Amino acid sequence: MDSKSVKEFIRKEVPDWDDELIATARFKAFSGQKSDWEPKFQFWKNLIVKIARHFGVFIISPPQVKNEWFNRGGLTPLCIDHVLFIMYNEGEITRISEMVGPYSGRITQLFYKVKSLMNRSTMSPESILLEDCLILTTLLKEKADEVIKCLSESHWNSHCVVTRNKFESMCGGQKEGYAVLSYLSGCRKGQYLSTNKKELIEGIKVSLSSAVVSGVSSLDFDTLHLIWTQEKLQQQLDVIDRHWEMSRQSALASLKSGNKKLALRHAKEMKLGTENREKCNSLLNRVEEVLSVIANVESTKQVTGAIQIGARVIKENKISIEEVQLCLEELDESIDSQKQVEKALEPAPSLDMEDEDIEEEFRKLELEIGTGNLKDLNPEAGVSDSEGTDQSLADALLNLKLADDAPGSGSAIQNSGLPAKNKESNSPMLEAA
Repeated sequence: MDSKSVKEFIRKEVPDWDDELIATARFKAFSGQKSDWEPKFQFWKNLIVKIARHFGVFIISPPQVKNEWFNRGGLTPLCIDHVLFIMYNEGEITRISEMVGPYSGRITQLFYKVKSLMNRSTMSPESILLEDCLILTTLLKEKADEVIKCLSESHWNSHCVVTRNKFESMCGGQKEGYAVLSYLSGCRKGQYLSTNKKELIEGIKVSLSSAVVSGVSSLDFDTLHLIWTQEKLQQQLDVIDRHWEMSRQSALASLKSGNKKLALRHAKEMKLGTENREKCNSLLNRVEEVLSVIANVESTKQVTGAIQIGARVIKENKISIEEVQLCLEELDESIDSQKQVEKALEPAPSLDMEDEDIEEEFRKLELEIGTGNLKDLNPEAGVSDSEGTDQSLADALLNLKLADDAPGSGSAIQNSGLPAKNKESNSPMLEAA
């Protein structure tokens, strides 16, 4: 995120950025009543958020914002310190030092909260420019939602466990991971966990649903250890593949130069690398199988719990199994009917035809219409068609059972789309015949 790219983006967002008269008014310090400088404050605040969102960051540096983002030939806005200070007071910006330490215990987190409240009273427009990092709270929430959505796409359960390194890489860095986890911890949607298996293994448990994250269990620690092992094995595979490719290139270069002895040595290294890869890949497959079994067990546990809840609800409401089965069958029929309606409403597929083909089809249609007119002029054909039409209409009216004394006859007529007087046998169509 260099200053050149930021300035290009500013010129696209603010067409009059290089206008000297407008820029002079914008770069002045705030003075007078709030109503006098409120539009200017909104301009700078919105511009800062737009720039950060466009470049995918939610942590900004005040000196960088003032001296690099908004630098116009050596001139910088005199009001930026007040803009950041007002945003800080309104809760749109927070200092990273004020965020609750997500990697510490509850008592330490409470201490951080008290300390941040005490330091908040000492903040001033001048001191806020001395901060190394400021967090845009709106963009922080957006980033946390993005991380949860990304994790939901690869996990089927209501929660998941990931290593700290993976979590920080998804957030964009160590500072970003700290801020996102601090926010999730405050919402009780994320929790830090660690275990010692010859070395420190750190992870994050994240709730992927609207519910708060559950307490850390022994299964979570075992899952974290397996996921950490999986990532280590994958890293080892990548290293082996890189060394194998380097040995291959060296062997080819040695053969081209005529040094067969050196080429043979590189070939032995390739063979050894292939054997190591097979062993590492075998271990990786075993770890992935265990993780798959754990995920299936958790899914089965959730399904079993849902079945138990359903059985309890049925028992409490005194609903029989036959009634539940009948409801399910009716639901299936409704779904099938809806699919048939949707299929019937689908537009006909367009056919790509040449102009000559269209003209040929039009000629055939004209011939068919002409033949049909000749048939209509034939008296015998007309009588036969009329009789068939009369009989079809009579059968249709009998099938509708539209007797005056039949119950619900009004709605049946409305649904059929025929006028009420068609209940009589002397319909206009029959009289015409």
